[in-house]
Amino acid sequence: MSVYKSITKGLKEAIEYEKGAVSARTAKVRVEPLVKFDKAEIKAIRNNTKMTQVVFARFLGVSPKTIEAWEAGRNMPDGPARRMLSMLKQDPNIPVKYKVIEME
Repeated sequence: MSVYKSITKGLKEAIEYEKGAVSARTAKVRVEPLVKFDKAEIKAIRNNTKMTQVVFARFLGVSPKTIEAWEAGRNMPDGPARRMLSMLKQDPNIPVKYKVIEME
C-alpha cells in the first residue's frame, strides 16, 4: 500500500469513528514515574541481589566505576538504570529469573 493510500485510509477511518460508525479500541495506560535513589538505597539494592559491584555493573550495562560513583553519591543513575533499580528493589531475583545471570 502506498503512503498516500495509507494516509487516506486512516483519514476515512478517523471520520467514520467521529461519526460513531465504528468503534476504536482504547486503553488507559499509567506509567509509574521514575524514582530517585540515594547512595544507600543503591547499595542496598545491589546487596539484595547478591552481586558485587563488577557483576552489578555488567548486569546494568555500565562500568564498575559508575556503580562505585553511585554508591559514593558522586553521581546518580538516570533513565533506564533508575527503572531497573526500581524493578530490582521489588524483586531482587529478576536477573536470575530471566537468566541474565547465573548464580552458583
